[in-house]
Amino acid sequence: MTQNTKGPLSGVTVVDLSRILAGPYCTLLMAEMGARVIKVEAPKGGDDARAYGPFVKGKSAYFASVNRGKESISLDLKNEADRAIFEKLLKKADVLVENFRPGTMEKLGYGWEALHAKYPQLIYASASGYGHTGPNSKDPAYDMVVQGQGGIMSITGSEGGPPVRVGMSIGDIGAGLYTAVAVNAALVHRLKTGEATKVDIGMFDCQIALLENAVMRYTVEGEIPGPLGARHPTIVPFQAFKTSDGSIIIAAGNDGLFLKMCEALEMPAMASNPEYKTNALRQKHHARLQAEIEARLQGGTTEHWIAVLSKAGLPCGPINNVQQALAHPQVAARNMLVEVPDGSGGTLKLAGNPLKMSAFADPPTRPAAPDLDGDRAAILSFIGE
Repeated sequence: MTQNTKGPLSGVTVVDLSRILAGPYCTLLMAEMGARVIKVEAPKGGDDARAYGPFVKGKSAYFASVNRGKESISLDLKNEADRAIFEKLLKKADVLVENFRPGTMEKLGYGWEALHAKYPQLIYASASGYGHTGPNSKDPAYDMVVQGQGGIMSITGSEGGPPVRVGMSIGDIGAGLYTAVAVNAALVHRLKTGEATKVDIGMFDCQIALLENAVMRYTVEGEIPGPLGARHPTIVPFQAFKTSDGSIIIAAGNDGLFLKMCEALEMPAMASNPEYKTNALRQKHHARLQAEIEARLQGGTTEHWIAVLSKAGLPCGPINNVQQALAHPQVAARNMLVEVPDGSGGTLKLAGNPLKMSAFADPPTRPAAPDLDGDRAAILSFIGE
């Protein structure tokens, strides 16, 4: 979507000072929902992500993947003439998004207190490593740093194995998602009260929030969770099992589904075993249960068992690689691969927008990511320069 396309955020203008991933992912979502997103980039090089591969005809596909549909103007915020342009932008903006280390905006004269006094309509959103308060607020942080500190790496990987990073940037993406949620809530709050507010998102906080039941298991039972491979920590059987040619995920999330699984697999003795009667008992005896199920599954292929279990109404599926996942018919049906111009006459295929809304179109194409300073004339016209 562009600023001319209807969306729930149509008419909202976002000034985006963020770079690399957490902030840009937030503003990508806002652009997808119809906001006009104006990237303000440093004159020399712009967003650091412009230098990250892979490259298509000299342009970063990494950058394009989270900055499509935005506009770009380069400004040096230490230069008085550029600061004047920036301040005219802020006067017309609804939201400012930045992901600098806390204190950076204050040094530039653009901290929350100064901006709120001068632009009372402006929602200020910050996504930083540790947030704007606390003993670590000024520390630098990258995705993998907060994955490690926030506990997520301690529960990822195989039991007894080395620490493993989550295979995508959950530190940055998690912060970007939470920032987008909070900004939308701040827009609703402003609509109801007229009051703009500061949004303060810490990547580390988001990792703690994303730990889900691991927090509860520790605070309630005193258990320090560890990695379990492809097994759920509290629901059994709910994991990947080996078949004759690979693996299958079976998610029998309650007693009824467990009995259905036993019936579909033609294992009546397992269904009647008193040690497997409840989830708590199955969890206690999970190793033995897993061995019994896998002994049966070794007699057929993954495809065979998916057909058998699906017919019985069991949640199950293969472990697809990225190529297989993107080839799934659901991807095409849900428009989850969209075409974006690469800026050189070709197109990129990038992840679509999962936010489907009945009132708004979800077109199969998206606008290109901006060239550095490529929208200067339109942006200057917008602010009356």
